[in-house]
Amino acid sequence: MNFFSKKSIAVFLMLFLTANLVCQTDISRDSNSKTKISKKKKKSKKKVKLPNVDLSHWKVTIPEGKGKGGAISVRPPEILEYANNEVLRPFMYNDSAVGAIVFHAYPTNATTANTKYSRSELREQMEPGNDNVNWTFAQGGILKAKMAMGEVTRADNGKYHKVIIAQIHGRLTNEQKELIGQKDNNAPPILKIYWQNGKIRVKTKVLKFAGVDNKGILFKEAWTDDKGRNFEEEVGFRKFTIEVKVTDGKMVVSLNKNEFFVYDSPSIKRWGVFENYFKVGNYFQTRDEGAFASVKLFDLSVEH
Repeated sequence: MNFFSKKSIAVFLMLFLTANLVCQTDISRDSNSKTKISKKKKKSKKKVKLPNVDLSHWKVTIPEGKGKGGAISVRPPEILEYANNEVLRPFMYNDSAVGAIVFHAYPTNATTANTKYSRSELREQMEPGNDNVNWTFAQGGILKAKMAMGEVTRADNGKYHKVIIAQIHGRLTNEQKELIGQKDNNAPPILKIYWQNGKIRVKTKVLKFAGVDNKGILFKEAWTDDKGRNFEEEVGFRKFTIEVKVTDGKMVVSLNKNEFFVYDSPSIKRWGVFENYFKVGNYFQTRDEGAFASVKLFDLSVEH
């Protein structure tokens, strides 16, 4: 092989290797570019979900504060900034992965005046910031709430701790309070809805003596809890929807628009003497050391 042939082969090999290196670099760049695009697409799929809850007519009470009757409450408009509120954040915060407000509670010394239990719970305010404007059964009301139980501890018997997730609470007018000589406006809750061992349980108040007069009926001692009823469906830790519809002398509670409890007893009919307000969230029913629970609220609406 002569000199020129050897030289031609060497040049050809150099050109071939250079072209191959450029091609591999382009492929690598293209591959990296596709990987980056793929990562961007994956990131864009992670959407932030927000709860469908308007808090402009609700205040929240949390298990933080100073002793019995000293639990902290936050009203509108401050509650609207709950996500940025350092005091509320441990007890009321967003779970943006599922689109819910989480209400967290555990036993503390900070409770409301008429209970030993702690709560992280919303209280309806028909007039924002004012507890003195409420509704009667004659005026009626509808509550709809989509919820789910989050984490919850177990008692020594192995059963989950109970949580009240929604209520209709009674309230005395100022005139009624003065009539019976009571120090505050608190009246019994006509409705308590529990999450209990994966089922939804409903309890209401009934009169101890049907013939009690119009003054006697205002005393807490005139009322007691009924035996309670469980809906058949076991919701466990899945989402469920509670609806409560109140009209004059009647109350209907439903689960997932599938099961219905109707209350229209003489006790319910006489409940019209009280004012009322809705409550939703986590009213934790134990003082066991180390116990805690969280309740997720996805949707909430009220009509009057």
